[in-house]
Amino acid sequence: MTGAVVLNRRLRLSKVPRPPVEPSRFHRALARYRPTPLHVLPEPAGVARVMLKDESARLGLTSFKALGATWAIERVLRQTPEVRTLLAASAGNHGLAVASTAADRGLDCRIYLPTEAAPARAERITATGAQLVRVDGDYDSAVAAAAMAAHEDDAALVADMSDDPLAATPRWVVDGYSTLFTELIDPVDIVLVPAGVGSLAAAAVEWAAHQPHPPPVIAVEPVTAACVSAALAAGRPVRVPTPGTSMSGLDCGTASAVAWPSLRDGLAGAISVTDPQVHQAMRDLAGWGLAIGDCGAAPLAALRALLSGESGRPLRELTGLGPDSRVLLLGTEGVTDPASYRAIVGAPTGLGA
Repeated sequence: MTGAVVLNRRLRLSKVPRPPVEPSRFHRALARYRPTPLHVLPEPAGVARVMLKDESARLGLTSFKALGATWAIERVLRQTPEVRTLLAASAGNHGLAVASTAADRGLDCRIYLPTEAAPARAERITATGAQLVRVDGDYDSAVAAAAMAAHEDDAALVADMSDDPLAATPRWVVDGYSTLFTELIDPVDIVLVPAGVGSLAAAAVEWAAHQPHPPPVIAVEPVTAACVSAALAAGRPVRVPTPGTSMSGLDCGTASAVAWPSLRDGLAGAISVTDPQVHQAMRDLAGWGLAIGDCGAAPLAALRALLSGESGRPLRELTGLGPDSRVLLLGTEGVTDPASYRAIVGAPTGLGA
């Protein structure tokens, strides 16, 4: 289904927690910290201004995931300084962020990656010195395998999702993502954010809910892995089948129970997009000099679907999306799989990186 939309009937912005201040202070003290750029895009027509927050070089890596991993690991080590090994499950980006941070801090690392993860993503993880464990199955299978291994005496699991709403590290990951939003200066009216397990979307609604004029936040998902949409429809996280998508970082079957309360109370709704829609957005972004990967291009594809499709009318009306809107798109990743990017875009991967 193309451009399927789910409205959130449970909006309670007053219940959304305020984002913490400390992660931003921590990140700004890091040697590799630089605010990521905000690009004004030349289209689509139908809104006043479209801005893309470009996370393709965050903290020397290729995605926003570095913010969550560095802060969560800092919190882990404060509580348990005896930890010598970090574990994480990933589709690629979170694993690289954990592995890179582990190397920086002189720790061992083991990353659990589903079998379908691209070789290029696996190679970047092993290049940090981390051990890679291939898991037969999907992302949720990798999450389960990493959790099973997290009982070693000197090991700590740096998870970005959990079925336990009180799990600590997924909450710290969400808090780490809040730094992205402290960098925003220009006013925005609507935010479109890619949503895998929902952690970044939770950080977005926690920021937005406490703005003087809270902008509605819309989650963007693949049609083949719309677990946040399913949670909004069901009123709780539910597992959905994940037959596959080129948006590998969003190929998640279950929304995180840690992120869910903020998603439930703060998301305006969700929209799902297809791989071909996203591939066209990637090609257009490349034409504008921006090398953005599948997940990062999904919000542009979603905005186009909202503006052009009849199915988007309820969400347009709910959020006030229209000619006067200033729209923020979160471009969450750069080129994480060069071979796939070249096949889709047909352009050099260094562009805009």
